[in-house]
Amino acid sequence: MDIKQLKFLIALDQTRHFGKAAELCHVTQPTLSMRLRSLEDELDLVLVTRGQRFEGFTEAGERVLAWAKALLAAHDGLQAEAANCRGQLVGSLRLGMVPLSSLNPMDLVKPLSQQYPELSFQFLSMSSEQILDGLSRNQLDLGLCYLDQVDPEHFDVIELATTHMGLLFDRRHFRFDQAELTWECLTEVPLGLLSQGMHYRQSIALSFRSRGLAPSPILESDSTFQLVQAVNAGICCAIMPLQLGIEALNQDLQMVPITSASTNAPMGLLMRRTAPRSALAEKCFEEARSIFASNQNQPPDGPQV
Repeated sequence: MDIKQLKFLIALDQTRHFGKAAELCHVTQPTLSMRLRSLEDELDLVLVTRGQRFEGFTEAGERVLAWAKALLAAHDGLQAEAANCRGQLVGSLRLGMVPLSSLNPMDLVKPLSQQYPELSFQFLSMSSEQILDGLSRNQLDLGLCYLDQVDPEHFDVIELATTHMGLLFDRRHFRFDQAELTWECLTEVPLGLLSQGMHYRQSIALSFRSRGLAPSPILESDSTFQLVQAVNAGICCAIMPLQLGIEALNQDLQMVPITSASTNAPMGLLMRRTAPRSALAEKCFEEARSIFASNQNQPPDGPQV
């Protein structure tokens, strides 16, 4: 058994396709299949259900896959730790993030990438529960999530600024002359919202419900990108964090603040407290603390609620 076999197994889980997994690992499909067969022979287990195409993992395969992810994370952490001992910061920072946070992740990534050019980044869109689990299993280095379920005994936390909300619209299709919008105004606007059950959507629903309002969104999605696409097409407007900077992606996108609009729970950047904890995570966490403190001391770029 070697690290490459574990990487092949994890790539198959990511792609759910033998050919795409091989492409991701820069090997031929027969090579990937042969190495996975070899791993099964060594473990004396069937890990993958095969037909004409990939059909999933067996129960044993799912259990081995979980160990493979933990072992690969430990391997990457060892490599990063060795580099740190040589005075380098290399590797891939695995950052789990909830959709629509109070932080534009580029505010963190840009200064880190400029200071440490050998550093790469993996962004994973996850729920707060998934992020806490990923950090606990050492499958993530840092997590950006809501803090209402976080046990501070198990995580180091940098609490972020309150997430204020605004209405994102495309000025080619909509026009708002007010400096701020009320929740009552939004009931007359075609809205696109994150899917029900998602934390950010729950804050929006509570804000409407507390005012006796019940809007009917014309579009729901668990993808921020799809919401922005719908806004750009003029299908709807969307309630987004003011600090996220989405309106800067397109000259026609604009944001107007919503009065008394913020998420219910605070948000923060998390790192697990217990070992093993990579030097990469520790260094980036401390850099983040400095970056966020600097940003909070700067005057805001736009209107605040």
